[in-house]
Amino acid sequence: MVQNKPRLAVHKFTSCDGCQLAFLNAGEDLLVLSQLMDIVHFAELGKVEPDAKVDIAFVEGSISTPEEKEKIIKIRENSQYIITIGACATAGGIQALRNYANHKEWVAAIYASPEHIKTLDTSTAIAHHIRVDWELWGCPVNTRQVMDAVRSLLFNASPRIKRDSVCIECKRKGNVCVMTTKNLACMGPVTQTGCGALCPSVGRGCYGCFGPSENPNPGSLAKWFEEYNGLSKDQIADQFLHINSQAPAFNRAGKRLKDIE
Repeated sequence: MVQNKPRLAVHKFTSCDGCQLAFLNAGEDLLVLSQLMDIVHFAELGKVEPDAKVDIAFVEGSISTPEEKEKIIKIRENSQYIITIGACATAGGIQALRNYANHKEWVAAIYASPEHIKTLDTSTAIAHHIRVDWELWGCPVNTRQVMDAVRSLLFNASPRIKRDSVCIECKRKGNVCVMTTKNLACMGPVTQTGCGALCPSVGRGCYGCFGPSENPNPGSLAKWFEEYNGLSKDQIADQFLHINSQAPAFNRAGKRLKDIE
């Protein structure tokens, strides 16, 4: 039996819980991980100790309430390493669409007693509030990437996160380009791989779930969308201001097209 095992926690903020399933879907690998580490907090696994001091903390979800702003600071104090997982934690997630609207009007339209809803004006990435050691993108995050990150840290090595574009993954799989053959708007040229080019592999355009690739050129892709796919500027902006709207490269491109300050 391993003595003095490293301690691990998985925390949830505003999100759909999908990225936590990256752990649960690991199956036997999760059982092996539980032998190598003490999983001290992971609510979906039945372990609840949110204030525990840990070696590695994985964080899912964005910051969208006053309580969450306070909670994430405490988690940073209690964790040696913090790794954010998924689009919500790394770039605000789909709920960050509120950042371009009047969230009070939305709340009033949905809830009978909006005065009881405690929420911030914005949904922001974890890195906007604390220092983050590594980020694993995706909607949801890739199970293999999560396990690889843990394995690296257990061997005192920094996780190696690939930032290749989805286009490179399509070439590896022998996919026919959906942009040139089907005239589909595809975010693959500016999106980092991690999903295995899932959507293009079934004949659909990439949605940009895994955020910007290394050195993306969203301006060039926007011109292609306009000239060859016939999209309006608003439609092109919506491609960028979607799942990862707070990723700097996508954010700048989308706001420029919508003429948002």
